[in-house]
Formats: sequence, structure tokens, C-alpha cells
Amino acid sequence: MTKPMICLGSASPRRAELLAQIGVSFKVATADIDESPQPGEVPEVYVLRMARHKAAAVSAQHPDLPVLAADTTVVVDGEILGKPRDAADGLAMLERLSGRAHQVLTALAVVEAGVAARRASRLNVNKVVFRATTAAERLAYWRTGEAADKAGAYAIQGRAAAFIEHLEGSFSAVMGLPLFETAQLLAEFGINVCDHWSDNGGEGA
Repeated sequence: MTKPMICLGSASPRRAELLAQIGVSFKVATADIDESPQPGEVPEVYVLRMARHKAAAVSAQHPDLPVLAADTTVVVDGEILGKPRDAADGLAMLERLSGRAHQVLTALAVVEAGVAARRASRLNVNKVVFRATTAAERLAYWRTGEAADKAGAYAIQGRAAAFIEHLEGSFSAVMGLPLFETAQLLAEFGINVCDHWSDNGGEGA
């Protein structure tokens, strides 16, 4: 098995798949943190704080490797749409997204422990436009089970792609891990992903 270059501070299978896509070998670890927005906290500050907090918490447990963490949120009219609490909440989110544009923010953070401890972060902002959807379509989508654990109650890489009229930005970022920024951030920590493409592949997940 290829030795991991980093620790991915996320249990998301989508982030693991994306990281493996660019040839990064990694191990997975997570930390239980409070993900509640603070009073008056703007979305950009919130996602950066979450990514940094996740990376720092995992790094404290796994100081042997640089830790990469990310956080993604959907924003409508300046309001954060997190994961739906239940079906009613999910359907309300989908109705709110119908026929209009919204933002998807994904923040990245890398923390490296040790004597020369370092940390860095990035924010990726995307615009997604949903076509107008009917109540029947939204209900059919919810019943697939795909939306239950997704910010904004949809997954761009899944059946919800049929609702997306336009995307300005990074597809991988809307999935949860902007690959361009990931590669750039890892390079700052001495990990050039291209140098490893001749290896035998990463751990995957």
C-alpha cells in the first residue's frame, strides 16, 4: 500500500474520491466538533472557521502528517442552508432553490504539526442556478434519499444534476473539494501532486 502523504480530515466519500482522483495518497480521520454558526457569523467566515477547526482538531490527534480538511455550505440571500433536519426542511430548501441562483462556498484548510507548525486556508465561491422545479419533482428527488445528508438538500454529482441549469465555478468544489485549490494548497506544504502520478496510486479511501 502506498504510504499516505496527508491525512484527510473528513468522512465524506465524495471528498475521498476527489482527492484520489488527483493521485494523492491519504489516510482518513475525523474529529467531532460543533458545527453551529455563531450569532451574526457571515457564511464566508463560517466555512473558513469550520475547515480550520476540523483540520486543527484532526491534526491534534494525528500530528504525523499534514491534515487537509474542508467545509461546504449552500447560501441563499446571505443565509446558510445546512443539512436538512427532516423531509419538510429538505423540501423547503429545494423549493427555495427552485428557479434561481445560489452560492456554494467551500473552504479548505491544511494544518501541519511539529516544530515548524504551519497552517493555511483557501475559500472557493461558486454560483449555481437551478431551473424551476415542480413540487412533484422535488418530492421524487427527496425520496431517492440522496438529499438527506447534503448541504442545501442536493448533490450536484447525483440526480440533482437534472435540476442544474448553470454553474459558474468549480464542479469539484460544489461536490465538496475544489481540486485546483487543493493542489495549490498542498504545494505550499511541499506536496506537488503531479510528482506522484507515476506512483501506484493512493490509498483511495
